[in-house]
Order: sequence, then C-alpha cells, then structure tokens
Amino acid sequence: MSILIFADQAHGKIKKAALEAVQYGSKVAAQLGTTATALVLGPADNAELAALGNYGAAKVLHVADARLQEVESTVYTKIIAEAADKEGAAVIVFPHNFDGKAVAPRVAARLKAGLVAGAVSYPDTANGFVVKKTVFSGKAFANINITSDRKVISLTPNTFPAVAGSGTAAVETFAPAINDADFKVKVIRTETVSGDIPLTEAEIIVSGGRGLKGPENWGILEDLAKALGAATASSRPVADAGWRPHHEHVGQTGLTVRPNLYVAIGISGAIQHLAGVNGSKVIVVINKDPEAPFFKAADYGIVGDAFEVVPKLTAAVKEFKGR
Repeated sequence: MSILIFADQAHGKIKKAALEAVQYGSKVAAQLGTTATALVLGPADNAELAALGNYGAAKVLHVADARLQEVESTVYTKIIAEAADKEGAAVIVFPHNFDGKAVAPRVAARLKAGLVAGAVSYPDTANGFVVKKTVFSGKAFANINITSDRKVISLTPNTFPAVAGSGTAAVETFAPAINDADFKVKVIRTETVSGDIPLTEAEIIVSGGRGLKGPENWGILEDLAKALGAATASSRPVADAGWRPHHEHVGQTGLTVRPNLYVAIGISGAIQHLAGVNGSKVIVVINKDPEAPFFKAADYGIVGDAFEVVPKLTAAVKEFKGR
C-alpha cells in the first residue's frame, strides 16, 4: 500500500498546489506507515522531479509523453488509475485546482473510490477515515468518512503550506498502456496568462471593485500589488464591465481563492463575492462607505476614499520594505 499524489506541472515546472499536495500526501503516508509516490505527466526536468523529495515524496513516476503537456481528463484518468494499481495506492491525492477538479472525480469513479473534494484537514483515522471539507461556499464544514477501500482526496489550495525540507526522490520512468486512440480530444490552442502570479496560488491578492470608478484608475491598485508582491483581482461587476479581464474575477461565479492576505478596495462585499474569498487568512477592506457589508467579514478595515488611502498605503509598504 502507498499514497499516490498527482503532481501537475506547467511547462516543466511543478505547480505550487502540487507541492502542497505532495507534502500533504507524504504526511498521510507517515500517518499510515507507508510511503508517498508522486506522479508527473508531461515533459519535465529530472532535477525538478527529484526535488519533490524535498516535500516528502520517496519516488516519482514520470510519463514524459509530450502529448500530456495539455490536460485531457480521460487520458489522465486512465494513466493515474494505472499508476494507482501499479503502486497499490489506497489513497490518491490531488490539488483542488483546475486540473484536479477535472480529473479527480473521474479517477474516483474509475477506481470505485470515495471522494472528498476540497479537503482542509488531514484524515482522522481514530474512527474510520474522516476528512474535513468546506461546504455552503465556505460558511460551514463537513466531516466525511470515506468507507471505500480506495480513497481520493483533493486539497483546497493554500491550506497546507509547502515547506521545502531536504531529500531527493527516486525518479522512475512510467510507461502506461496508452495509444493514439486514447487521445480523442485534441487541444488546438491554449491561452494562458504570462508574467502574473496565478490567483489560485497567490499568497497576497489586491482586489478592486466599482469603487475605483473606472479602468483608468486601476494604476493605484497595481502599484500597491507591485509593492506587496501580490496578484491582482476584481469583483464580477468590474469584469463584466470590461474594466479587467475575466481571469481576475473572484467570487462565487469566478475563482475561489485562499491567500494569506486579501486586500479589497472599493468592493461592497456582496455575498457572491464573499463566497470566493472568505477562506483568506486575513482580509483587509478599504471602502468609504462605513455600512459596506464587507466590513463584517474583515479582519481590518479602513473607512476612507481609496484614492487617498491606497497611495499612502503603498508608500508605507515601500518605506517598510526599504528599511
């Protein structure tokens, strides 16, 4: 028996959420008295793979097929299920990101395994195999006992920090039984955002709403984000108005994020927006309306005009970092 972790990558680099999954899987392996094996699909540098040992992986199975550079869920499912059989994996761990959301449920169905999607705790094995997850858009928790022989868990990003230790994983080439007929879906083009911190992996996010009055004023938000080393985001009305691209939209109908720090500027805090950000460790709200609902969810709040407050806050951050 072992723990198998799907460690997804982009352009040969292991994603942050995958590192979190590997570290989580290694701790579950220690808890169950077994070892952790990571699975990487697509071309990747051997040194990058071996470095997964820093996060607890004893072994890495690598399928270097260039066709796997793009995620195709049916092919990924077949390979992961075969790897799970090869390793005798009783628990398969995924990051709960775009890739994990597409593949984990398919793998669970194929292996007849119970699934907890968006886990926020290590398994409690004192009485079964109980895993906690958020429900009702993060307003409550559910403790789910997985009773199947095999278990699939996907982890909410930024819940289990990936802290590099020391170690080197043994890298093993894995040749699954796949052929051209398995690649039924052809990816013609992939549009990706370059040069930005992915919102789902960002530890600090600076987000803006209609209180900024127009796209021409977004510079003050970007200056603060640059000073903090943060990603930028927006509320849905801002994205719908075309002020910001839709990949920056966070909320119930956009991305769900769990940064260490979420700074909301000129956002009223409608329930739909809160549903996507209330897992943040610390929330700071800047709004000139003292009755804005967001203040009820905030750890810190500033009642004031964003056009006066944000530049002063940016200057203070720069001064602090310059010390």
